[in-house]
Amino acid sequence: MVQTVDFFTPIVDDPFDYGRIAALNSINDVWAMGGRPITALAITCFPKKGTDLSILAEIMRGGLDVLTNNQIVLLGGHSVDNQQIMFGYAVTGLIDPNTVATNSGARAGDVIILTKPLGTGIISTAIKFAKADEEAAAHSLQVMLTPGREAASALVDFGIKGATDVTGFGLLGHALEMARASKATIEIDSTALPLLTGALELSRAGVKTGGDKSNREYVGEDIAIAAAVSAEMGNLLYDPQTAGGLLISTPRERADDLLTRLRMHYPQATVIGRVIEHDRHSLIVK
Repeated sequence: MVQTVDFFTPIVDDPFDYGRIAALNSINDVWAMGGRPITALAITCFPKKGTDLSILAEIMRGGLDVLTNNQIVLLGGHSVDNQQIMFGYAVTGLIDPNTVATNSGARAGDVIILTKPLGTGIISTAIKFAKADEEAAAHSLQVMLTPGREAASALVDFGIKGATDVTGFGLLGHALEMARASKATIEIDSTALPLLTGALELSRAGVKTGGDKSNREYVGEDIAIAAAVSAEMGNLLYDPQTAGGLLISTPRERADDLLTRLRMHYPQATVIGRVIEHDRHSLIVK
């Protein structure tokens, strides 16, 4: 059994969609281990005065829609009077200890697969400042609302032992955790990274999230980034993700079959790098 908790402030304008994204983001930690989420407790921060309660109702309706579609039982929850709206869940799931995937399961010789494109943080920030066009916003929403359930099923069926979800620490932060836990180095090919529509252009225009600085500080000096990697691509490497994809370490001989399975549900799933014996740095970006 595993228990996880996650909640955050709104990143889209529609409260129903916000509730759905928050639910999927909360469940992701269980799916990333190849687990089956079974129950959830809602966590809500909402002002008692000055904000229409119908907004809260829509947020919770969106969250319940995701829980119901994924056969997760809502047991209850807790609310706090707070000026800043926040929402999410504490999720309990079941995991077979013989099939669990962890961030310590990467091995030298493996390849690294990312199931979803990057850029939700930058696009969400652009939406707040009316800088994202409709196509970029729609693609980001579609990706965030794609559940990790099928990826979790693939982890179990393919016997994958190394995986983690990509969320607030960004691709590099979570890849760093996997590399360190596995006592290996992860080498990322920046030219292979799948990106959301418009994300690179918004990054080039200077759009960054509040988490960009802290994510860079978290990774620190334990990384070697080639000079050829552009600044705008660098921003996306550190970009905090919401309801992001899974980072999967798999033996090379299984990669093609696993990708075929994943792309049935995650069309931009792709190999973005490889695992090598530990080098001077835990991360190398080329």
